[in-house]
Amino acid sequence: MMDAQHVHLLGQLAQDYYFSKMPINKMVEKYSLSRYLILKYLDEALASGIVEITVHSNYERSVELEQQLKQHFKIQQLYVIKDPENIGTRDDRVAAFAAIQAQALIKQCQIVGLSWGETIYDVISHFAKSERDDLTFVQFIGENMRYHSSTGSMRMTQWAATKYDAHYYTIPGPLYIINDDVRQGFIEEPSIKQTLEVAKQAQLLICGLGTEESIDSMPLWRAHKASIFPNVDPAQVAGMIYGRPYDINGHFLNKADDKTVGMAISDIQKIPRRFGVVQGKAKFKAALGALRGELFTDLVMSEAIALRVLNELN
Repeated sequence: MMDAQHVHLLGQLAQDYYFSKMPINKMVEKYSLSRYLILKYLDEALASGIVEITVHSNYERSVELEQQLKQHFKIQQLYVIKDPENIGTRDDRVAAFAAIQAQALIKQCQIVGLSWGETIYDVISHFAKSERDDLTFVQFIGENMRYHSSTGSMRMTQWAATKYDAHYYTIPGPLYIINDDVRQGFIEEPSIKQTLEVAKQAQLLICGLGTEESIDSMPLWRAHKASIFPNVDPAQVAGMIYGRPYDINGHFLNKADDKTVGMAISDIQKIPRRFGVVQGKAKFKAALGALRGELFTDLVMSEAIALRVLNELN
C-alpha cells in the first residue's frame, strides 16, 4: 500500500501534467525529480486509479475482452476495438484509435523509435498535425527495400517527423546483411552508429506485427530466407517483430545467428514503452506470441483478433 505522502506526490504530479498542461522539463525543475521518475509516477498514478482518463470518441472498446486477456498476460495497456458493422473499415478504425493513443504517449517523449509497414503507415496517416522542435523520430532497424512504396522505412520516419515539424534519423541500409563481418562493419560506420545510439535513448517505440508471409512478399528475402534465418524452422514462426521471427510463446528464433541490421533485442527491450498495433484477423498467432513474450507494453488490436487469441488459449 502506498503511503499518504507518495499518494499526495502522485496527485500533485498528475494535476500539473493533466490539468495545468505543465511540460515535463518544467516538472523536473519544480519537483527536482528526473524525467524518468516523473513519467514512471504518472504511469503509476494511472495504474493505481488516482488518475482516470475517459476518451470520448467513435471508437468503442470491448472492456470485457480487455479484462479477459489481461487475466492471461502481463501488459501495461491493452486496447480491444470493437468491430464495426462494415468489416471493411475495421483496420482503419484500429489505426485511427492507435494514432490517438500513440500521440498521447509521444507528448511525454523526446525520442521516438519507429518501424515501417502498412500498419504504421495507416497509424501515421491519422496523426493530428502538431509542432515539436524538441522531438526526434528515429529508425531503429534497416530498410525493407520498398523504395517505391509510401510504406518504406525512410519515408515513414520522415513523414512522422513532418507531422510534428520534428527532427529525424534514418538508417540508409538493408534490414538484413548475411555476411557477419560486413554487417558489423556497417553498424560501426559513424552515421549508422550515431542513429543507433540515438535509438537507444528512445522513450517510446511504435511498431506493427508481421508474419512469415511478410518475408515471402519480398522476392530477394524469399530467395535467401535460409541464409537470413539459418536453423530457423518456418513452422515454428508465429510472427515477425523488429525484423526477427518469434514463436507462439514469444521466444525469438534467431538469437544465436541474427542477421538483422539495427538495435539489438536486448536494447529494444530496455525501451520503457513499446507500443504495438496489430491489424488483420490472420495475425492472431503473432498477437498471441507477442503477448506471451511481453514484447509490447501497450497493444492495440481488433475485436476479431482478441476473440481468436482467447479461442486459441481455450
